[in-house]
Amino acid sequence: MRVVLFAALSADGFIGQDSDHRSLDWRSKADAKFFIEQTKKLGIIVMGSTTYKTFRVKQAPPGRRLIVYTTKPNSITGENVETTSEAPHALVKRLVNEGGTGIAVGGGATINKLFVDSGLVDELYLTIEPVLFGKGVPLFSGVMDKKLTLVDTRNLSDNTVLLHYAVQN
Repeated sequence: MRVVLFAALSADGFIGQDSDHRSLDWRSKADAKFFIEQTKKLGIIVMGSTTYKTFRVKQAPPGRRLIVYTTKPNSITGENVETTSEAPHALVKRLVNEGGTGIAVGGGATINKLFVDSGLVDELYLTIEPVLFGKGVPLFSGVMDKKLTLVDTRNLSDNTVLLHYAVQN
């Protein structure tokens, strides 16, 4: 199964301003469009409960499964939204057995680290947005030690850059 991590980052490297600022309004429309296109190809989106709460739409997007990591499944409401607390390897094994072929890891910092540390993430797509936060939520919730290979760079719009990396597992 292909496992791909997606993240939009401020130019100074944060995925959000702070845990209380849950708006995604700083992301470009080009990034949102790219994320939608890619998740349709992969079919399954996995994210943490805090990230889920930043989304305005509280249902699985058309044509995709949405799985939210949480220790409090009753706190996640939404149409066709699944919850889990499985280890990443167990989740991937289950999803493969159910016919899944791809997972988009959509954050946040804790889930990003959980999946990268598991050795399951094959690729990263990092969108660099033209904003500065000065401080904020990091891409990962702890120390990382992974090597990446740059696959491609491209502009998503005049001011937004997409970096595509392969993870050396």
